[in-house]
Amino acid sequence: MLIEGEPRLCKSSAFAKLPDAAGDEIFAVNHAFTIDPHPQKVSLALGVYRTNEGKPWPLPSVRKVEEKLFAENDINRHEYQAIEGDKVFLKLTRDLIFGFNGRTESLAEKQAKRRIASVQTVSGTGANHVGALFLAQHLKPKHVWISNPSWPNHQTIWSLVGVPRKTYPYFNSRTRSFDFCATIDILDSEAQEGDVIVLHACSHNPTGIDPTMEQWIAIADLCEKKGLFPFFDCAYQGFASGCLDEDAWAVRLFFNKQPRMEMCVAQSFSKNFGLYGQRVGAFHLVTNGDSAAVIDLVVQNLCHIIRGEYTMAPRGGSTIVRRILEEDALRKEWQRDLIEMSSRIKAMRRALLNELRILNTPGNWDHIINQSGMFSYTGLTLKQVLALKDRHHVYMVKSGRASISGLTESNVLRVARAIDDVVRTVP
Repeated sequence: MLIEGEPRLCKSSAFAKLPDAAGDEIFAVNHAFTIDPHPQKVSLALGVYRTNEGKPWPLPSVRKVEEKLFAENDINRHEYQAIEGDKVFLKLTRDLIFGFNGRTESLAEKQAKRRIASVQTVSGTGANHVGALFLAQHLKPKHVWISNPSWPNHQTIWSLVGVPRKTYPYFNSRTRSFDFCATIDILDSEAQEGDVIVLHACSHNPTGIDPTMEQWIAIADLCEKKGLFPFFDCAYQGFASGCLDEDAWAVRLFFNKQPRMEMCVAQSFSKNFGLYGQRVGAFHLVTNGDSAAVIDLVVQNLCHIIRGEYTMAPRGGSTIVRRILEEDALRKEWQRDLIEMSSRIKAMRRALLNELRILNTPGNWDHIINQSGMFSYTGLTLKQVLALKDRHHVYMVKSGRASISGLTESNVLRVARAIDDVVRTVP
């Protein structure tokens, strides 16, 4: 019986014993950088493109489309779109990654296109998650194989869909290169038929190291031999090398392989269009037949997942991408934008290596220019990374992965001196 004036006892929350959920390290490091008042702080953590002045860079091709869309003032611009997304956008992005001409079609190309089911997603993360959930429900793999290291969200996504995870040893810390032999050995001995293998199409995150063409061919042959299901994550097409075809080479190798191989591609447009906050992506599933009925079933099931999660992807960013890809002049300007971004990244790699050589920093740093794309796996230890932050206000994630885009002509010497200091003094 409750006596008047006595405090009411509250039941403990049903959520009081939730397990700890790991926070995202990259965003945590970025937050620490943001609140650091030091005037010469440097962020090498967040994977976003920055100019030589350290500023965001809305692509000129994107700006032109934004101005056109604003002038058009289309009253339908905020309306719903189909659950599967903008169909013109999907055709254009499919052609971009798989290498279709898009204008003149041979019979073989028409048949090849009929193998692919496509849906629009919430950027590359959404594409990875929709694809993982679809495969977990319908392919039911015993395991998913993820490179060690890999983009941390790969582990999170596959954990959430309930597929047991295994890793293949991607990075050789001694040579600071792709550990091809170890990868082949463990997949050949332990992977089971029907297992999924996550592959980075180009500019491997976080190492910046990609297989050679010969190694890609061997990996494709192994997937065929073992009956593995390739899941490509393509976040950097055109950004890695400046060439759209070069960065899609591995995807097209697997797609055109005979006998046909079923596979999928998660496609992101955050980096190569600079549309980080617009969340533009696509997911493509490739079948080994060319049955329209099968493709329709795949799309229906993908849409069932999408409807239950977010109903449809945003249309604003995809409209920008579609306009650029369908208009020749804009597409050419976008390709020049890609070359400008990739060229600056390459220049900063060379500049950092040159400064380390001038300082005679202990060790071999050639891996900085042998890697490609936004990230470099520097080889710095955890203690050295922490010392960079504490002594020099240079921020990167604990693994030693550095976002090369954070380097500029005005800070690269300071960063090189900071690295030289911690390498010499921190074990």
